[in-house]
Amino acid sequence: MNNDLTIRPAIASDAGLIVDFIRALAEYEKLGDQAQATPADIARDLFCPDPKIFCEIAEWDGRPVGFALWFYTYSTFQGRHGIWLEDLFVDPFKRGKGIGKALLVHLARRCVAESLGRFEWWVLDWNEPSIEFYKAQGGVMQDEWTKVRVEGPALQKLGAA
Repeated sequence: MNNDLTIRPAIASDAGLIVDFIRALAEYEKLGDQAQATPADIARDLFCPDPKIFCEIAEWDGRPVGFALWFYTYSTFQGRHGIWLEDLFVDPFKRGKGIGKALLVHLARRCVAESLGRFEWWVLDWNEPSIEFYKAQGGVMQDEWTKVRVEGPALQKLGAA
């Protein structure tokens, strides 16, 4: 890891920063209209007494330049927990300095230290730079799986059944 780079757990005062990173990521992914999280949402869920999600902040020369938001999963096949990386983002002006890789390494080390079985995340199929980056880190694309989502009115209807 670079001497100018540190990775630390997010703290409550980072809620607004995390939302800024989420919005920047959403814009990059051409999903800006879907980024609805507020600092209050992030503060409620990341900094509550029993959080279900976690966040690491990457700092370059003491300035926040990226984040990784993640949570634990469970594989019934492996009989072990894993980590799901929900979001990874690095400031475009600081890309190419190893920050994204450092965030991945940080979480992979957590997996190893906690004897977790998997480290997984999504990548958009059009995002070739990220796909190549993830492959270079040992990532294997899981093309045989199709994501399923139920939300909004469909979720309300299913939940009322």
